[in-house]
Amino acid sequence: MEFHFSEKAMRIEEGIFALLNTKKNELIERGRTIYNLSVGTPDFQPPQHVIDAVCEAAAKPENYKYALVELPELLTAAQGFFRRRFGIELETTEIMELYGSQEGMTHLAWVLCNPGDLVLVPNPGYPIFSIGPQLCDAEVWEYPLLPENGFLPKLAEIPEDVARRAKFIVVGYPGNPTCKTAPDSFYRELIAFAKKYEIIILHDNAYADLVFGGQKGVSLLSFEGGKEVGIEFYSLSKTFNYTGARVSFAIGNHEIIQKFKALRTQFDYGTFLPVQYGAIAALTGPFDGVLRQREEYEKRNHALCQGLRDIGWNVPDSEGTMFVWAPLPEGYSNSEEFCMELMERSGVICVPGSSFGSLGEGFVRMALVLPPEELKKAVESIRESGILKK
Repeated sequence: MEFHFSEKAMRIEEGIFALLNTKKNELIERGRTIYNLSVGTPDFQPPQHVIDAVCEAAAKPENYKYALVELPELLTAAQGFFRRRFGIELETTEIMELYGSQEGMTHLAWVLCNPGDLVLVPNPGYPIFSIGPQLCDAEVWEYPLLPENGFLPKLAEIPEDVARRAKFIVVGYPGNPTCKTAPDSFYRELIAFAKKYEIIILHDNAYADLVFGGQKGVSLLSFEGGKEVGIEFYSLSKTFNYTGARVSFAIGNHEIIQKFKALRTQFDYGTFLPVQYGAIAALTGPFDGVLRQREEYEKRNHALCQGLRDIGWNVPDSEGTMFVWAPLPEGYSNSEEFCMELMERSGVICVPGSSFGSLGEGFVRMALVLPPEELKKAVESIRESGILKK
């Protein structure tokens, strides 16, 4: 029997991670030591009080029914958390819990986009930013993030006709994969831009608590007018290592949030109640562990970036996220070919920048998912491989 798949399904190809994983398994079978810096999965544990809350709730049979909606206690906990963390006041009608930010970013396009609408997305940028609109048959217009501009968009250079057509713009700082933060002035400029052209802002704030160099992650909604024009995604995955539980929040504009909630009732029966109780514990519990974890990520950042500079690979320190955005070493121009050669010769796995868009070519992304001591071993393995002597 011959199967005929949708045009949308045919446009989506298997990602680079599958190719890297196949090569990784081949090297392991050959007895090679691997330093996997590809996937951004935290190696830290969730706080013990979060684990305890999940376990306690999971022991109660009544918690195995459909949740349908967020627990009222979860919305109240989120209100208090965002007030303490970012100084923003939210009504419970301006908060919704999601099965991860990726799910939220994809389905938000269903709320906002008609076929032919135009959406502004960053290049380089996280792939899901484009996939959601494309699944709605919307047109994606990529605004460039260039090193000479600090990987910030030049909003004034977006053509007038494009800006007037745009339905929403996707922005994310600290940025994945660029590892850059944005100054307060940028958010003010972005809000003014959105108001001028009546564009909705979608701000990905997954790495708000992984900002280095004494900086502090901020919220779009903490700036005047932010709530009027946009919503923000905040994830518990990176802050509290609640990754597999898939809990994030969309917060902001009341009208958008309520329409988003209405849509999700058609295909979602709510997050497993023990997972919600764990999220409550995370949001209401102590925050000092998050701060210690950030310090550890900063140590890893220094160990990897300084170590690579010491052996002749000029890699700048990351300003935030759990990643490093490294320009290709001298003598290389194709990021995918370099990644495969690097893995073969040193056992270090990273992601080609081309996976994040055409302007990601010339870079690779490395995840800070190993302790400093292991990262130093990875650096030494790269040095011994001789790959930097091309």
